[in-house]
Amino acid sequence: MLFIVCVGVTACTSQENLLLKGSGMKTEDPQFFPSDDYIRQAKVYFKNENYGLAAQSYQKAVEVTPKDVEAWLGLAASYDHLRRFDLADQAYERVMQLGADNAAILNNAGYSQLLRGDLKSARRFLLRAYELDPNNPIIQNNLKLL
Repeated sequence: MLFIVCVGVTACTSQENLLLKGSGMKTEDPQFFPSDDYIRQAKVYFKNENYGLAAQSYQKAVEVTPKDVEAWLGLAASYDHLRRFDLADQAYERVMQLGADNAAILNNAGYSQLLRGDLKSARRFLLRAYELDPNNPIIQNNLKLL
């Protein structure tokens, strides 16, 4: 979360709270994350195979909540489907900084490498994902594809 540094100012707030000012909500509210609405919309677009709009919604989500792992992972997957692997790499790099030892992240990164034909890299990611979650049918299927 980015914070604005305030010295001697009484109305100091986070940048995200400034974006939410009109709603009366704050990022500290436990039931609300600024990225939630964008992620919900992105999932609908993704499910309907509208990957361009999904990427736009996920991009908005990561802008308002830069540490949202789900948003970064969705953004990377959307870029994979658009075959924008340069942008997918940037999103995977960020999501791995936030949650490196996560089977879903490693599986998606491996699948991304599989789409590109980099079987050696895909195998490395998918085997690590399998070590973390050996009963996951999606990871098992991706290993079979490899």
